Amino acid sequence: MDPAAPPPKRRGPARLADPRPLFEDTSAAGASPGRGFGAPPPPSASSASSSSSSSAPFGPPGAFLAEPVSSLAAAYGSSLASHVEGNLGRWVPVSRLKYYFAVDTVYVGRKLRLLVFPFGHTDWQVRYQQDTPVAPRFDVNAPDLYIPAMAFLTYILLAGLALGTQNRFSPDSLGLVASSALAWLLLEVLSVLLSLYLVTVSTDLTPIDLLAFAGYKYVGMIVGLLAGLLLGRLGYYAALSWCCLSIFIFMIRTLRLKLLSEAAAEGVLVRGAKNQLRMYLTMAIAAAQPLFMYWLTFHLLR
Repeated sequence: MDPAAPPPKRRGPARLADPRPLFEDTSAAGASPGRGFGAPPPPSASSASSSSSSSAPFGPPGAFLAEPVSSLAAAYGSSLASHVEGNLGRWVPVSRLKYYFAVDTVYVGRKLRLLVFPFGHTDWQVRYQQDTPVAPRFDVNAPDLYIPAMAFLTYILLAGLALGTQNRFSPDSLGLVASSALAWLLLEVLSVLLSLYLVTVSTDLTPIDLLAFAGYKYVGMIVGLLAGLLLGRLGYYAALSWCCLSIFIFMIRTLRLKLLSEAAAEGVLVRGAKNQLRMYLTMAIAAAQPLFMYWLTFHLLR
């Protein structure tokens, strides 16, 4: 051995490669920053979408009560409406009232012209279809409640205007005019019903028909009030006189087909006490219209 040669390096035992761990550490593989050991796994995309879709229909807290409450309110409202309509139908024929308001613009115009100028009208018969009178919009001779109702309201408004132009307007005076006009109207209808009962007239006139015929006089009252406001006292008397004559002719020609016998309605002289009573009743109803028209309007123009 050469003494000058460096001593050979001793080799230590060879380092073995790190053995494969028994369990694979997956804590850091898919972990997001800040998540520690034992933290629940992040929600998957499918679960997140399903949770968002399931919570979307409910909206904000408490919104899930909106649909049941609205359904309950709608059911209660329909039940209440049917209950009220059923109780009202015992006293007022609601289905029958729809017939009297089945009008259109053409009918209203023709009816107003007939009420003011009835002299040239020749056919006064009400048309029927299968034993049922046709709707007013198809027959100008059929009674309606639209024109009387609108005429009554217009009369009240014109009365307030007439009182206001004379510095006599007050809510109490307007209420007195409305209540007195309504009271006279009901009294007239009740008087006619009582007269028909006493005379024992068999007619197809109903209380609603009588209310409609009695309400047509408000059209002439409106014309008289308008003429009085625009032309003064002389215009009031001239217009009201014409309208009084028109409503008298209208009532005579309309009611004679309802109250008199068939032969008397056609102009044939029929003798008999009962037929004379019917004729007198028809004349009395027609003659009462001008009296009411003057009584309800003369005090409004001074």
